[in-house]
Amino acid sequence: MNRDTLAIAQRSLGDPSLTFPLSPPLTRGCPRTSTAEIAYPLEVDYDYARVPAGLFEQEPGPDLARWQPLLPMLHAPTLGEGGTPLVEFDGVYIKDESRNPTWSHKDRLNRVAVSAAVGEGAPGVVAASSGNHGASAAAYAARAGLDAVVLASAEAPPAVQSFVRAYGARVVTVPAEKRWPLLREIVDRLGYHPVSNQTVTHTGHPYGPEGYKTIAYEVFLQLGAVPAAVFPPTGYGELLYGLWKGFAELRRLGVTRETPRMFSCEPAAGGPTARAVGSGAPAAIVELGRTDAYGVACDVGGHRAVRAVLDSGGEALLVTDDEMRAAQRALADQGLWYELSGAAGVAACRKLGRSFDGPVVCVATSSGFKDLGVGTAEVEVVSEPTFEAIFAASRSA
Repeated sequence: MNRDTLAIAQRSLGDPSLTFPLSPPLTRGCPRTSTAEIAYPLEVDYDYARVPAGLFEQEPGPDLARWQPLLPMLHAPTLGEGGTPLVEFDGVYIKDESRNPTWSHKDRLNRVAVSAAVGEGAPGVVAASSGNHGASAAAYAARAGLDAVVLASAEAPPAVQSFVRAYGARVVTVPAEKRWPLLREIVDRLGYHPVSNQTVTHTGHPYGPEGYKTIAYEVFLQLGAVPAAVFPPTGYGELLYGLWKGFAELRRLGVTRETPRMFSCEPAAGGPTARAVGSGAPAAIVELGRTDAYGVACDVGGHRAVRAVLDSGGEALLVTDDEMRAAQRALADQGLWYELSGAAGVAACRKLGRSFDGPVVCVATSSGFKDLGVGTAEVEVVSEPTFEAIFAASRSA
């Protein structure tokens, strides 16, 4: 298999006729189409005519380098990301991204984004994150020998902050609204490579969703078919768009004839993608209410998510915390434990209650260990551990 990248340019989603060189990655959005009110992302374009014939005949497995022709150059070493299982659950399939090296889907993004930092010769990476993304960025930076700074908010679970620090990252806890101005200053003054968003509406790293599209490749190979519908937890929409791009590439290359409908699955407390899709806007900013699904609690949306929903013929769905908790419990009852955010796709699929002509895939993004309040409950000690006492205590629990 040819392990050379076929990436040729960065293409604007604001105007697809506009292309830019691969280097440097345009981490502040398209410079030609973005305005003070809307930032348009870029994506990576490839020489699709040269994709190796046997690329999609291989078995799915760990290390994204197996998909190198359709990824930007992977300069950073692997931690064994990808190759996650597809598990049957209640009539649908769960793509279990909690099996990645740092227990979340973010490892796919950071293998690609940290590779860009290495390729650009950056001394380190900087992320604004209160959870999965910060831990993943820190791990891949450590593996690549780069420094990492993670700007966390005070609301981040202490256990997750400890998780990030374990990789040697400098974790700075600041008020949430201060994170992005500080991130830009670190980029401008220290030359660190940003792996988090820097723009008014979300653009993020132009290479990031390229890592996520490998989930689509794996799902196709694991099912032996394209699913009819896909339900991913949705925050900024990078995962949603990456999935859609992966399936669209399979159709473009003639590997499949169909693509799935993509459903954004957001907390009802926010929902910028639902707002944008409903209003016809390219992206939206909303007032964020209270939600415990902190991993997808976003007041800022991005154009990528809107494109994925509209281009696939999907819908933008909202779920409450109670609906996510019910899905979280149902999954745990079948041996699958995810953080509340990670159950948003299953919650939305159950709420929609629709039958599809083909398999349905819900992406579960992160381990339940990352959730708020995990490990804080007091443990009740049975002082007289008789059979009767233990049986009563277990029934109570």
